[in-house]
Amino acid sequence: MFDGVAARYDLTNTVLSFGQDRSWRRATRAALGLLPGERVLDVGAGTGVSTQELARSGAYAVGADLSQGMLHAGRRVRPEVPLLAGDALRLPFADASFDAVTISFALRNVNDPDAALRELARVTRPGGRLVVCEFSTPVHPAFRTVYLSYLMRSLPTVARTVSSNPDAYVYLAESIRAWPDQAALAARVGAAGWGRVAWRNLTGGVVALHRAVRV
Repeated sequence: MFDGVAARYDLTNTVLSFGQDRSWRRATRAALGLLPGERVLDVGAGTGVSTQELARSGAYAVGADLSQGMLHAGRRVRPEVPLLAGDALRLPFADASFDAVTISFALRNVNDPDAALRELARVTRPGGRLVVCEFSTPVHPAFRTVYLSYLMRSLPTVARTVSSNPDAYVYLAESIRAWPDQAALAARVGAAGWGRVAWRNLTGGVVALHRAVRV
């Protein structure tokens, strides 16, 4: 499915999010607190636009993704960004390889999100940081109603005008609606071997940043 949307993935995301995707990437980088010379892994990196943002901190940022189509599209437009093929459930890195890890808008697409959180912990050094940037549950009831209506009705329609595979966005909308809310995801992060779990809402809870430290 992601191979099918790779060609116009970045453009589609910007249109569907009304340009908010850029601020979400900046917030993810800030939440990681990266220092020059640190090593950070970006799982589910897709075309590497999020990896490129992380590298602006001065850290060495590596992107990994399962979709060869996404990686091919990313290497074409961002040849300077290290992008590797990798399964979030079996990452091709040794234990404690990274100072920080992150996964943006991809955890809900993994077959076993809890196993992926444990795998992220495996490749992170003790005391290293995790940030999960993912769609979540808007906190205001009225806004939540409008948002869910947009997801299930308007989003697929808009996707047909810009995406290379608009039918895939029906699945994406359904996966967002079915995803755990902020507190439920925080509990799952903690159960996977992470400590000091906290979250911050972005755009009224449309997106949440979950932060944690490797214990």
